[in-house]
Amino acid sequence: MTDLINILYQDNHIIALNKKPGDIVQGDRTGDTPLSEKVKNYIKLAAQKPGDAFLGTVHRIDRPVSGVVLFAKTSKALTRLNMMFQQREIQKTYWAVVKNRPPQNEGKLEHYLIKNEAKNKSKAYVNQIKNSLHAVLEYKIIAVSDRYFLLEINPHTGRHHQIRVQLAAMGCPIKGDVKYGAERTNPDASIHLHARKITFLHPVKKEKMSIVAPAPNENLWNSLTQLIT
Repeated sequence: MTDLINILYQDNHIIALNKKPGDIVQGDRTGDTPLSEKVKNYIKLAAQKPGDAFLGTVHRIDRPVSGVVLFAKTSKALTRLNMMFQQREIQKTYWAVVKNRPPQNEGKLEHYLIKNEAKNKSKAYVNQIKNSLHAVLEYKIIAVSDRYFLLEINPHTGRHHQIRVQLAAMGCPIKGDVKYGAERTNPDASIHLHARKITFLHPVKKEKMSIVAPAPNENLWNSLTQLIT
């Protein structure tokens, strides 16, 4: 069963996985088996207990995105993690590969986002408009190849497709992300956006945790990560 999930960390209260591009965190209209169900089945088999295992989903990352996803194995952990996410006490770091060089080596992006439910897409505006949500992130270039730039991104807010739409608004769509302006799709329908790290206070032990997910084992990811200075 563990060949279906890549476990980065687990204890009695939480479990963190390195999600593959293409996996969905929770069920959707496609009917594909979500990661949450795979983890529940793993916990049930590992514990060898009758009945369903408890598993709480505390956050999601988009289907074509890879990286660390955190789940709660107890209701106590779920309640506390949900509160920590709401109060922005959980820090997330992403990596993104872009073809166009950002205007600065590092910077801060602020936009106001409007989500189009029908198209499952967000649009970024420079100025606040009705029903828009404020979105803030910081980025810096951490590696450069002859054709691509690897950015490290720290979002300060958690909006729909935030990193994807804000980088595109800067003129730097993520490789493979045709929804937001990339020239072409990746062969596996992934995009080069990776949830690299999540840092938080353990919901029960109260210890500081920092869980890091290796980037996908893929040629471009491998070549760029070797260039990180």
